[in-house]
Amino acid sequence: MSPESVSFRITRNAEDLAETVSALSHRLVRMEQRLGALEMAMDRRQSPEPAELEALAHVEVLLRDCRLLLEEPVVPQASEFREFDPQRESFSNAA
Repeated sequence: MSPESVSFRITRNAEDLAETVSALSHRLVRMEQRLGALEMAMDRRQSPEPAELEALAHVEVLLRDCRLLLEEPVVPQASEFREFDPQRESFSNAA
């Protein structure tokens, strides 16, 4: 084998390797861009819209009000008791 043919093969292999590395680099850049786009899309999906936040705030207020109502002791007044009158088939005040 002549030194010229060996040199040609080395040069040719180096060129092929350089093309392969370049193609892989371009693919890596595209994959990183796609990954970035996917991450941004996921972040947008995870952050609630202002309307959703407002609705959740209203729900939170309603839940707090309900909890307060449930915590208050309920003592019925005498005027709140009603007795059933079978003759009239209706309720009447006990007091």
